[in-house]
Amino acid sequence: MFESFKTRAEAVSAEVHRFGTKAEALNFIVEQLKNEGISEAPGKYAVWADCPFLKGVDKASLTAQFPGLKFEFDRKFAKEAHIGITQMDWGIANTGTLAGDQTAVEQRLASSLSWIHIAIVATDKILADLPSLMTKMHPNQAGFLALITGPSRTADIERVLTIGVHGPERLIIVCVDELGGLN
Repeated sequence: MFESFKTRAEAVSAEVHRFGTKAEALNFIVEQLKNEGISEAPGKYAVWADCPFLKGVDKASLTAQFPGLKFEFDRKFAKEAHIGITQMDWGIANTGTLAGDQTAVEQRLASSLSWIHIAIVATDKILADLPSLMTKMHPNQAGFLALITGPSRTADIERVLTIGVHGPERLIIVCVDELGGLN
């Protein structure tokens, strides 16, 4: 299932990485924060919406290393964030789509206002297709069900494609084998 998901997600310009453990995934995310120069400055913030992945993570150590990293944030910080990090509930293999309950406003802010969205998903939560998702989660169970396929894109009447106009210009998907029961 993962290979199909990866192929489809990459076909719509998402970057997909797979890690066996949470520690490996966290190291990768930290490296992304470092590479993007996250700091205490507008346009260089990173926001990380509360999620099961953060259980046991030393947030104080991360904020000491990256003063611009916010675990508690509002619309102002999210709007000025370079990176937004969320954990999605599911992946859909046949379209490379991420799906998740984003009823919590921080989830929506982190995934839609930053320039780069890093989305964490448990590898075993990748399903075959949308009907498979509907057997696991009905839209009535979520106040806001988000489906994200690739970075934001739009085209004008002449079919000129523009990336990042209505949302993140980069989508980095971090699949973690070890997260099976953490959604």
